[in-house]
Amino acid sequence: MNKKGSLGLVFIVMIASLAIAAFWDSLPFIKNSVNAVLNPTAGTLLNFNLTLGMTVLVLLLSVLMTLIRKYTTDQKTLREMKEEQKKLQGDMKKLEVGSKEHTEMSMKSMKFILPMFKLGMKPIIYTAIPFILFFRWFTDYFALIDFRFFGFLSWFWFYLLGSIIFSSILNKVLKVV
Repeated sequence: MNKKGSLGLVFIVMIASLAIAAFWDSLPFIKNSVNAVLNPTAGTLLNFNLTLGMTVLVLLLSVLMTLIRKYTTDQKTLREMKEEQKKLQGDMKKLEVGSKEHTEMSMKSMKFILPMFKLGMKPIIYTAIPFILFFRWFTDYFALIDFRFFGFLSWFWFYLLGSIIFSSILNKVLKVV
């Protein structure tokens, strides 16, 4: 992949991920293989204590995602682009909305969106398929039990909120853009 990033491989990985999710139940070898790996590992952790086990899994997955994002993206370029965009937005606040200068700066600021998006998508190449497999496994695991975290959160919402919290902390500690 070039320095500017590419979406072609990301698109292929996303299609493969969707195919895996779609064929989870109809191709038993996919489900059985994942169960053979995750039941004795993540399953044992969840069987020990659902809330603590899920918290540990969310933390581990967040650490993994953060490290992958840190080392598969060009952090220096992303940081520079973000700083330039922040500077432009600061300058734009000083201008009258709708003025020629404001419009020009707004257009200049928008030029950063696609390159930043492309650079930021690279980690998906490495994480999409494993995460789809994990999520399908979680769906099957929690379908067998009637459990709500803290009495009201499904596994998905617990995962989502936990990953947002852990990822925010990890991004600051590890200085990930």
